[in-house]
Amino acid sequence: MKSLTSYGCLGIAAIFFLIYLALFGSGGQSNPTPTPSAIETVIPTPEPTETVARIPKKKRGEALRALAKLPIKGRAPQTGYSREMFSDDWDYYNGCDVRNRILARDLAQYNYRSDSYCIIENGILEDPFTGQVITFQRGVKTSLDVQIDHVVPLSDAWQKGAQQLSGYQRFALYNDPLNLLAVWGPANSQKSDSDAASWLPSNKSFRCSYVARQIAVKAKYELWVTRAEHDSMARVLATCPKKSLPN
Repeated sequence: MKSLTSYGCLGIAAIFFLIYLALFGSGGQSNPTPTPSAIETVIPTPEPTETVARIPKKKRGEALRALAKLPIKGRAPQTGYSREMFSDDWDYYNGCDVRNRILARDLAQYNYRSDSYCIIENGILEDPFTGQVITFQRGVKTSLDVQIDHVVPLSDAWQKGAQQLSGYQRFALYNDPLNLLAVWGPANSQKSDSDAASWLPSNKSFRCSYVARQIAVKAKYELWVTRAEHDSMARVLATCPKKSLPN
């Protein structure tokens, strides 16, 4: 008679054999069928050019048509750039400087300083970049709460055609109201000299107007765009294909 120990060993071996079959089957390999939740579905995102191409030409506004005409090139070296290559200060004509003219254009409920018909003392800005309402008060510590942004940054312009402009043309670009917006200071600092490929306003409702203005400036001064910049602009305008250019 076999000992109880022998039967016990056989029983344990049988249990392990059954577990092996349950896990790996008779083929000795595990090949489970993936569940639907385990299968990653990749939906390709259409290229910007494909997205725009789907928009009938009759339904494309000025901004899309102008974007299509902008040359696409790489950045030129920044060599030789300085802000002074455009201007060392705001233009001043008819007794008033450009900064105060833009404040008067973009602020609501503004007031002139008591001794001036030009200098803006205070006002309310609905910041286009963030959508926040900013109170402007002229002063050493408060004036920079509202800054005048070059929509096409000067450094960006320099690397995309402005080096070939005359001094007069660069001065005009610096002071052109088309290229200027009153904005919240911190948002302007965050933008810095970024183009549309690396920065867009957090206020999504303003993005179409922002991109259209950049396109208008680049078209006016014969500047170019990079491929990444063009594609970013195209993605934005695909959401507002009939967008016109600002005057």
